[in-house]
Formats: sequence, C-alpha cells, structure tokens
Amino acid sequence: MQSIQKTARGAGLLYLLVIIFGIFAEKYVRTTLIDFTDGTATVQNIREHPLLFRLGFLSDLFMQLSYFMLPLVLYRFLREVHEWASYVMVLGVTVAVAIMCTNMLNHYAPLLLLEHMNYGDVQMSSTVLFYLDMHSKGYHIAQIFFGLWLWPLGYLVLRSGLFPRFIGVLLMVGCFGYWADVALYFIMPVENLSISGMLTLPADLGEFWLCLYLLFKGVKSGTFSTRTKS
Repeated sequence: MQSIQKTARGAGLLYLLVIIFGIFAEKYVRTTLIDFTDGTATVQNIREHPLLFRLGFLSDLFMQLSYFMLPLVLYRFLREVHEWASYVMVLGVTVAVAIMCTNMLNHYAPLLLLEHMNYGDVQMSSTVLFYLDMHSKGYHIAQIFFGLWLWPLGYLVLRSGLFPRFIGVLLMVGCFGYWADVALYFIMPVENLSISGMLTLPADLGEFWLCLYLLFKGVKSGTFSTRTKS
C-alpha cells in the first residue's frame, strides 16, 4: 500500500502540472494575446509580446508531456482493477497527445509568419488568425480523446474503492460532456460559446477533485474492492 501511495501522489503531481501548464497557456497567454474578432490587434500583441507567446507555446508542450505521463503512472496500480479499461485509458491519452503535438505547428506558425514573411497588414492579420483558428479547431478534435480517457478513468476510480465514488461519477459524466461540447462546437459554434463551460463542468470538477485527492490523500487505506483482469 505504501508504494501505491507514492505512485498515487506522483500521479497527483503530474495532474497538477497538466492543470498549471494548461491554464497558463490557454487562460492567460492566449486570452491575453489573441482576439479572434480583431486580427490587427492580435498581430500587434504577438509582435509586442513574442516571449509571452513563446512561453505559452512551451507551456502547452510541457502540459502535453505531463498529460502523456499521467495515465502511465495511474496504470501502475489501476490495472489491478480492470486491465482492459486501463489500456483504453492510456490509449485515449496517447492519441490525444499525438493530435495536440501535431496541432502545435498551427500555434507556432504566426511567429514564423511575422519573422519571415512580408505580407501586408490585412493579409498578415487574416493569415495569423487562420492558423490560430486552426489550432483551436485541432484542440477540439483532440478533445474527443480527452473524453475517451475520462470514461475508463472514471470507471476505474468508481470500481477500485481507492477514491470517493462521486469523483468517478463526475469523470464518467464528463466524458459525454466533452463529446457534446465537440459536437456543438462544429455544428453550432455560436451557440456553443454560451454553454461550453456548462458542458465541460463535470469533467473539470472530476479532474480537479481527483488531482487534489491524489496529491493530499493518495488513495484510501485498505485493498482494492475489485480485481478484474479483463
């Protein structure tokens, strides 16, 4: 049990890094510099704050590295609960990270355009916004697999007896919230703006609580309530 506690706290630390790096890149850097309704202002912001834009890019990469490692650490003890579900958990994150890393080229493209291309102001603004919009859409494609990993993770949390059951329920509900958010983003993008936060709220709460529990508690004392190999 002591080794499981250490592994669980290691997973909690990785989860925390995912949250910190992700919030810095998305909620601070991109929110500060990017305005999809004003390409001229966006170009000016990136020109005036290239280091901040680069730090956001780097933060995203470290988020993706931490996210890739997280299920590998969780797998070390959750595979004892249900091996196949553990495989799906790892695979979902692996695909999501592959999509996100490839998509980061769209995030970096504006820097290359501003440094090496001599477009006019209008063409530069529209081209920069095009790549940033492509990055946003690529991120939402990866979100399909954010949801995919939450279902087996929630199932494992719920069934293991190592965590409060409500966390598992939130994670499993969060899976469908993510999928609904992706569908609405591409089908009704305007309407999605007003309800996206509500759709992803169960996933956000479940992942936040799981991160805190792993960090400060580890796992519940005792043994697995269920051990299933297939």
